[in-house]
Amino acid sequence: MEFFTIINIGGTVAFAISGTLAGIRKQLDIFGLLVIAFVTSIGGGTIRDMLIGHLPVRWLLDSSVIFLITGTSILTIFLKNHIDKLDKTLTLFDSLGLGFFTLRGIQEGLVIDLDIAACVILGTITACFGGVIRDTLLNEIPTLFKKEIYATACIVGGLGYFLMKQLTFPNELVDILTILIIVGIRLLAVKKNISLPRVD
Repeated sequence: MEFFTIINIGGTVAFAISGTLAGIRKQLDIFGLLVIAFVTSIGGGTIRDMLIGHLPVRWLLDSSVIFLITGTSILTIFLKNHIDKLDKTLTLFDSLGLGFFTLRGIQEGLVIDLDIAACVILGTITACFGGVIRDTLLNEIPTLFKKEIYATACIVGGLGYFLMKQLTFPNELVDILTILIIVGIRLLAVKKNISLPRVD
């Protein structure tokens, strides 16, 4: 299995779990949980594909994505009683999704020869906008727009990706390190309560 495919599956699963957990926290019914899992997983990628003209969007052409999200969400529902701290688990899988999908967005940009800035923006959109849709549907201020380090982690990770490319790191090592940078920044920021300054 190509690493590109693993990235896509990893991001989809992580965000499906994240969306399901967020819905459980809001006490949604099973259909509501599936909807939230779905939009969290494919929301950013759908916007990305529309921006770069990949139509129909990918998940419409590959029903396995729908089955993957549905299966992951149902499994998460069954295992919810084994999750001791819902908020921490949600943060973990949300961070994993950020890492996987930032990388996926960057790679999609490189395929059509976008420059570095455009690729980083595309990666950030891919990673963050499913969460924006999720939070909006759950009647919360999207994490992207709050003081928490969220999109910033994607941007730093994206810039790190291109820096490592310049240093001629092996491709798969660059991919793995990019994901780890993003996940690490996000989790460290949450743990240490590090945030961007607010305008009062």
